[in-house]
Amino acid sequence: MVELGILFTELFTYFIFAGLAYYFFYRLFRRVIKNRIIQKKFEGKDKILEEIKYSMSTVFIFTFNFAVVYHLQERGYTRHYKEVSEYGVFYLFISAFLMILLHDTYFYWAHRLMHHPLLYRHVHLIHHKSTNPSPFAAYAFHPLEAFAEIAILYLIAFIIPYHEYAIMMWWGYMLFFNVMGHLGVELFPADFLEKGILKWQNSATHHNMHHKFFNFNYGLYFNVWDGLMKTVHPKYYESFKEITSRGEQLKMAAFLESLNEESSGENEDKEFNEE
Repeated sequence: MVELGILFTELFTYFIFAGLAYYFFYRLFRRVIKNRIIQKKFEGKDKILEEIKYSMSTVFIFTFNFAVVYHLQERGYTRHYKEVSEYGVFYLFISAFLMILLHDTYFYWAHRLMHHPLLYRHVHLIHHKSTNPSPFAAYAFHPLEAFAEIAILYLIAFIIPYHEYAIMMWWGYMLFFNVMGHLGVELFPADFLEKGILKWQNSATHHNMHHKFFNFNYGLYFNVWDGLMKTVHPKYYESFKEITSRGEQLKMAAFLESLNEESSGENEDKEFNEE
């Protein structure tokens, strides 16, 4: 049955992406990345369990809508095509990129709408209960917001000629980036946002600051709409630099401390010799 296959895929990918991120960064390599923890500590277990609870309802809602689109597709109501050769391999990747661009635009404006006081209080607040989110917060939505999130699938299905491989590439990229945005750990190098076009790429710091400060940094994949609409947090770039430089700062502090110790030792030797 198609619906069960979709449900299994959704559950499997959610727990694989979020679970592996949690295991590697919250357990296995926690000491290694401790200087890159954005808010300097991780969320508690009770909050993580709450994130998983809401994510399960989202998984079922996503499954339902993927199944609807599948049945519409089978009846010829969407722009799906069966053979990659119909449009070629190049278009396959272009279509996946178009999906990402369309989703980024849709997400920014839908996200801004979710911050309307009425919708925020009754719907979006569920997601913002995680002020210091974990990877499991990637799907932690109120059911109405989950429907709003997956509505982009219908736009894609009716606007862009697509193959299921392109859908898989887009959805995999979305989930990867969603988990990274809620990771609570900054993975990019210190000079990442200084490299031309890369400054428009969102980071874990970008979305973590949205959870902390609420009214800034609405974008999903890119920082373009935030830049155009002047909704980038005023201290985003400064915060990114501070977080990614912590290791170097600690090394410099240790170096200066060692110099002070050497200097103190030399002064003590000098005073001893003078006596």
